[in-house]
Amino acid sequence: MYQLQINDIDYKTFLAQYWQKKPLLIKKGFANFEDPIDPEELAGLATEECIESRIITNHQDNWEAHHGPFEQFDLLTETNSTLLVQAVDHWHPSAADLIEAFRFIPNWRIDDLMISFSTPGGGVGPHLDQYDVFIIQGQGKRHWRVGLPNANLKQFAQNKSLLQVEQFDAIIDAVLEPGDILYIPPGCPHEGYAVENALNYSVGFRAPDQKDLLSSLADHVIDTESGSKRYADPDLQLRSSIGEVAVSDKQRLKALLNSIIDDEALFSQWLGKTLSEPKHDMDLAPLELPLDLEQLLTEYDEQDIVYRAGGVRAIYQINQNDILLSVNGENFTLASHNIGAVKQLTDGNSFEFGAIISALSSLDFAQAFTKLINDGIYFID
Repeated sequence: MYQLQINDIDYKTFLAQYWQKKPLLIKKGFANFEDPIDPEELAGLATEECIESRIITNHQDNWEAHHGPFEQFDLLTETNSTLLVQAVDHWHPSAADLIEAFRFIPNWRIDDLMISFSTPGGGVGPHLDQYDVFIIQGQGKRHWRVGLPNANLKQFAQNKSLLQVEQFDAIIDAVLEPGDILYIPPGCPHEGYAVENALNYSVGFRAPDQKDLLSSLADHVIDTESGSKRYADPDLQLRSSIGEVAVSDKQRLKALLNSIIDDEALFSQWLGKTLSEPKHDMDLAPLELPLDLEQLLTEYDEQDIVYRAGGVRAIYQINQNDILLSVNGENFTLASHNIGAVKQLTDGNSFEFGAIISALSSLDFAQAFTKLINDGIYFID
């Protein structure tokens, strides 16, 4: 297990002074760091159809982006090239352990683990991200420059899938060595180039924008056949102009839309579903012969360990009369007294089976947990 040490400050201080405020170089954030994956394994993942990967090259200032899967790696030259593989935590359990060190940030905000391998001079160029990211230096060294947000910086497209930003003033200019970590808030320009063959691990965070949320909410309303309440104006009066949409009309229409968001049950169901949905494919292994509750209780001992599969998104909401557990886009309504067991499912990536046995006497929790086991989202070893 990786233990994160943020220089000489605790998590509370980091959140107050740096989170979404300014970048931070964390020297030896992981002491005695050992790579959980090697470049050959990373390349193996990039050959898979279901795993998103890219190779970026920058020979003589000619930037090119190539999308996987890759059958061969001649594009990954001895210099000025980078292989990037997305959502490695979904497929590589040892690499997924890196994310656990950042679980002081709420589960729903954590996105995935991207890993890159770069040859000397390789990188993706100066760019902006609209989300927080921790970049962990693995083997090798990488030279990083990071600046503060600047609305005057111009962005431009090197090609269809590589957006970069013009040169910027850096407040961090350093060469990272194994175990060093760089925290970069949204909107901070940054660029990193390998000094020697280097592995980097990027823990990214979700930051949905308004249009994404509204689009998702609209889809949920349609899918659940909700939102059937119609506009009404029983107090309509004669007007001097029939062409005007009056202030009172706009207020009624806005209230009609707001009533969807104010529907607590609908909003909670949608929120749990959308915030727990994974964006990438997953390496799940559903049981060939599904278990029922009786088999679950007889085949496993209290000391057996329950594991959450890599990349699984598990969150919960405490409502007035119940708990809404949301796992990979599926909602489970559970009795409030199961909160301890729910926290076992969401707050760690493993726990002893005995920690939830008492909750299995509750039918709703038993049905939910049995389904999660049968679907391969959790497994017992």
